[in-house]
Amino acid sequence: MQFAMAFKIIGVLLMLFSSAMLPSLFLSLVQRDGVESAFASGFGVTLLAGVVLWLPTRSLKRDLNIRDGFLVTALFWLVLGTFGAIPFWLNPALNLSAAASVFESISGLTTTGATVITGLDSLPQSLLLYRQLLQWLGGIGIVVLAVAILPMLGIGGMQLYRAESAGPSKERKLTPRITSTAKALFGIYLLLTTACGASYYFAGMTAFDAICHAFSTVAIGGFSTHDASLGFYDQNSVLLISSFFMVISAINFGLHFIAIQRRDIRVYTHDSETAFFLTVIGLATCVICVLLVFTETFSVEDSLIHGLFQTISIATTTGFTTQDFSVWPLFLPVLLLMLSFMGGCVGSTGGGMKAMRILLIFRQGVRELRQLLHPNAVIPLKIDSRRVQTEIISAVWSFFAVYMFCFVSIWLALLATGLDFSSAFSAVAATLNNLGPGLGEVASNYARVSEAGKLILCLAMLMGRLEVFTLLVLFTPAFWRH
Repeated sequence: MQFAMAFKIIGVLLMLFSSAMLPSLFLSLVQRDGVESAFASGFGVTLLAGVVLWLPTRSLKRDLNIRDGFLVTALFWLVLGTFGAIPFWLNPALNLSAAASVFESISGLTTTGATVITGLDSLPQSLLLYRQLLQWLGGIGIVVLAVAILPMLGIGGMQLYRAESAGPSKERKLTPRITSTAKALFGIYLLLTTACGASYYFAGMTAFDAICHAFSTVAIGGFSTHDASLGFYDQNSVLLISSFFMVISAINFGLHFIAIQRRDIRVYTHDSETAFFLTVIGLATCVICVLLVFTETFSVEDSLIHGLFQTISIATTTGFTTQDFSVWPLFLPVLLLMLSFMGGCVGSTGGGMKAMRILLIFRQGVRELRQLLHPNAVIPLKIDSRRVQTEIISAVWSFFAVYMFCFVSIWLALLATGLDFSSAFSAVAATLNNLGPGLGEVASNYARVSEAGKLILCLAMLMGRLEVFTLLVLFTPAFWRH
């Protein structure tokens, strides 16, 4: 294990991450809102910690192995999440505990969108901008962004990319060099953010709100500058724009890259995962809209708009809200929560188990049924006309089993803190799937969760973002053996 190299990389990342506090510091100084000291302290401490870690190891130039990649990836989210909490903790406008501050920071970086802060409408814009920027940086994955810079420092980046990338298609690179891959992903991400922000602005948002909500929309994050989230605007155009960009951001960024490169949108129609993802969202939207109409929860127009928006928001694990969906009739709140287990597509900014894994599990189930009817037949499992290898199917089932085991374990731990049954269940689902809003006591925010409960949910958010195995592998004896 190359701990010196790990410290060097974390040091570089901390120095880069400290710059995320500068826009808020500058805005705070301009507006004289009284919270500039929190951002100045956060910037200074984070930068100093990065320099202290980097300086003694700055001359090291070694390639990382896969173990180092896992270690650095896990440390990245944990360390940056901790240092990112400093402006929240020191901010006099919030009065948050250390645990609550870390919760808010990790929620932002992992694009979960769960919050312990209330009264957003009265908070300084500098603080609101910082929350949104955390999600934007977390959405692309600062690790993927940083690998465009780390190779210039003599540090191999592919190991980090493999440890950070989500889903079964980890081995696939968009371009021959990881630097080019990171730049391509960042370019697409920036393009979508710009288009989303401009659309919000022309739909009637202020420039500040348009930028902030573009950050959290494309990041599939869900943080807002208002307590009422996007429901604050009461405009169908804003909801439709948000729905469009949430869907786009939840689709594999590799497909976006190929579509732009070939200038052909038909690449989306030939992808099984995208088709499955859109089909599930389409069917769920139909069911939810119809039931909202028949139960007379809203008018026909509002049922269609809110049903569509809320389904997309929860299914993509964004977490924006226009209504308190936890009080919707029949089984609708549970159905919406269950959709978050699928989440976005592989290679997107979405959370959850990813549509590709759910598709593989579904097709494997269908294959087993056919095998029962024709026991002597050879029935291969295929995706996009390509045969899926047995080890991939085994890995998907293993992931599903471990995911469910972690879910139940965290759920029991949360029940032990005193949270009620349904609130604890939805809190784990919302954090492990990087969704945000839950049901019951965590429907609007997580302020009433105990300090121990917040730390447990921080672990759930990290496990969800790192797709369980990347974090759990650090706790296996084999990982630390030479």
